[in-house]
Amino acid sequence: MTGGDALTKTLLSEGTDTVFGIPGVQLDGLTDGMYRHREELGLVVPRHEQATTYMADGFARVSARPGVAMVVPGPGVLNAGAGLATAYACSTPVLLVAGTIPSPLVGAGLGALHEIPAQTETLAGLTKWAARPTRAEEIPELVHEAYRQMRSGRPRPTAIEVAPDLLHQEIDVTIGEPFAVARPPLPATNVHRLADLMRRSRRIVLYVGGGVKGQRAFDLLPRLAAALDAAVVMTDNGRGAIDARDPHALPAFAMRTLRERADLVIGLGTRFVTPFGAPVATGSAQVALVNADPADLAAPRDAALTICADATDVLAALVPQIEPQAGWGEELVRERTDSDRLVRGTVAPQMAFVDAIRAALPDDGILVNELTQVGYVSTYGFPVHAPRSYVWPGYQGTLGYAVPTALGATVGAGGRAVVVLTGDGGFGWSLQELATARKYGIPTVIVLFEDGRFGNVWRIQRDSYGGRFIGSDLTNPDFSVLAQAFGVAFTTAADPAQVQRAIGDALTAGVPTVVRVPVGDFPSPWSLIHERH
Repeated sequence: MTGGDALTKTLLSEGTDTVFGIPGVQLDGLTDGMYRHREELGLVVPRHEQATTYMADGFARVSARPGVAMVVPGPGVLNAGAGLATAYACSTPVLLVAGTIPSPLVGAGLGALHEIPAQTETLAGLTKWAARPTRAEEIPELVHEAYRQMRSGRPRPTAIEVAPDLLHQEIDVTIGEPFAVARPPLPATNVHRLADLMRRSRRIVLYVGGGVKGQRAFDLLPRLAAALDAAVVMTDNGRGAIDARDPHALPAFAMRTLRERADLVIGLGTRFVTPFGAPVATGSAQVALVNADPADLAAPRDAALTICADATDVLAALVPQIEPQAGWGEELVRERTDSDRLVRGTVAPQMAFVDAIRAALPDDGILVNELTQVGYVSTYGFPVHAPRSYVWPGYQGTLGYAVPTALGATVGAGGRAVVVLTGDGGFGWSLQELATARKYGIPTVIVLFEDGRFGNVWRIQRDSYGGRFIGSDLTNPDFSVLAQAFGVAFTTAADPAQVQRAIGDALTAGVPTVVRVPVGDFPSPWSLIHERH
């Protein structure tokens, strides 16, 4: 077989059935190998290299399977970098298969096609693990290791670079099986200490992040919360750890009042820092932290107890140990009521649209959320009812990521409905992917809020800089004509009720659809976002 055959067969041995990638001359040996296995391994080709890693990220987030992207070296790798950075921020298992220049030329600085200095080091800065085989026979082992790294400890992206000469080389090699993933035993003593802390506390806050995900966690967390009568506060990436309708579930900004009365705050699978680098404020409460990444247990955090382990495994160990006990009681009922009243009183116009989108989606429907005026409100106002059904770019705040990420999510969703909420600013960075949706029949519903500006930048310039507007206004195309040119369904919705009907109609039709929503100025969504810290 060739090196390209070996790489293809190794991807298949790891259970991969879809690659999001764009062919190029340095990858010809790989795509030729993929052609020979085209019935088993599908290739989805977007219209911009940045979309390869975004789509792989969306695929992985909703499917619980690693997403795989493929690009040429140099500019291809750089274009894919934003998606890798987002996957890194959100602890998503994404494998980037990147081409390189021919092996004898690597590092020579001779200006080979697509050459950039220190590509390997560039990828290492955006991934958990990266490697470049120097012999074609090393390809299966390194690909297996990339998957093992994604499945071990904290899941984050990995990368493997392969030179064109290695992809074309004829080799005799055994593909082998996926590498075993060692799960270190739980630190039983500290788990028992945490259980004791819980038994001695009465106002417990379970502060959950993106490390609490999937169906197993979704089943365990409500049981622990019910036994403790604890508040469950979800960070942006923790949305979907518990059904928002659960009587213990609260949005992130609820910490501003809970911390004044809590006696124990337990961070589960969260970095436990604010966007400004300070630890989450907890008042006089004791703090315990559980995280698979030891870096997220260290300073500036100050915890009475830390457990370096998978948060879901710790939940599974705690649930049998905790008997029902007194907790927040009616205080929690009032907190949920007050939180809902505060949201609706502060950002009512945005919440009307958020409610419409939620009503149009089934419980397990997926929302991919963008950085827009309605999107910001959705970070705390959109009720998430099922695991792996809410996608957000985390601390990377990657404007323009949402549409390609939603397309990848739709591919990986197993038939679940996917709606992406975006604005005319972010959509302008990825509108070419309407061609991808049309080509592959990906039935993503794109709710496009159009206000003719980068809304958040515009508001800051108005409110903080005396109306000295610069660079915040947009000149948009006629989106109806644009959608028609790409062969994608289009409609305009003037109010929340029409948005709800338009999403429902699009989901019933099962075709890619743009729902344009013209809007004006909204109340600032930022007060409640800042309140949480």
